[in-house]
Amino acid sequence: MFRLRVDDSFAAAHQLRGYRGKCEKLHGHNWRVELRVEGERLDKLGMLMDFGLLKGILGRELERLDHRFLNETPPFDRINPTSENLARHLFGAVGGGLPKGIRVASVTVWESDRCAAVCYEGDPAYE
Repeated sequence: MFRLRVDDSFAAAHQLRGYRGKCEKLHGHNWRVELRVEGERLDKLGMLMDFGLLKGILGRELERLDHRFLNETPPFDRINPTSENLARHLFGAVGGGLPKGIRVASVTVWESDRCAAVCYEGDPAYE
């Protein structure tokens, strides 16, 4: 088994619906996203996947979120834009763009230097 990791970031605002506390108010984060993918076979060059291709797949998904008000950006116009829901959404969105034989192992979404949510299993049923 081989595993690759790429990191990227985006900036966005959100507010948590139904939450009582500071985060119910409009605020923003410089989110950091760590993507880990895994697979069992290397190509003829000895690579699981080109890092540039993997960064591009993640980057396209983050571009949809960058400098947006997440509460108005699908699917977060319907579900709360929590770090957990961001991780779950990215898990499914990135997984759909990977080459055959490679799967998402985890997505970690950091909303600050000390707070992160990790999704190990995708659950597209919520969307």
